Amino acid sequence: MNRHHPAVQEDEDELISRSEIKRQMEALQALGEKITELRPDQQERIPMDETLRKAVAETRRIASHRARRRHFQYIGRLMRQADAEAIQAALDEFDTASQLHNQKFHLMENWRDKLLQDEDGSQLQSFIQHYPHTDIQQLRQLIRNAQKEQQAQRPPTYFRKLFRFIRETAENATE
Repeated sequence: MNRHHPAVQEDEDELISRSEIKRQMEALQALGEKITELRPDQQERIPMDETLRKAVAETRRIASHRARRRHFQYIGRLMRQADAEAIQAALDEFDTASQLHNQKFHLMENWRDKLLQDEDGSQLQSFIQHYPHTDIQQLRQLIRNAQKEQQAQRPPTYFRKLFRFIRETAENATE
């Protein structure tokens, strides 16, 4: 066969474009699978249409491996109409390996530590200024309970609850 023959050249171009399309479809399917691995509250924050949202929710009740594989293919087809870049950006916020996630996590840890060591209430006021919709009474209660817990050297139940409260407050402020 002559490689310079126009018909042969068209076949080679077609094969390349088909395999590229297949790679793109597989990437969209993998992106859809990542969405299904998120917690329901995180899935709510992903920008997707209602059909895709229902398909993602449906994944939880599918147990069969083959059925799940077919369902992920369906999600991949739905992803063709979705804004993949916006979805990827939202997923990156939840990705524990992402730099943005690590920065936010450290910021929340710093807030928790500052609030627990706050002698004069200045850190509490600063937190309230950053997050004006904070439930101040609940925050103060969590701080008091976490401090008592640390002094008594008990397991860090309120310490974790305080962190969770700070994380939820920060997440709600960015929405």
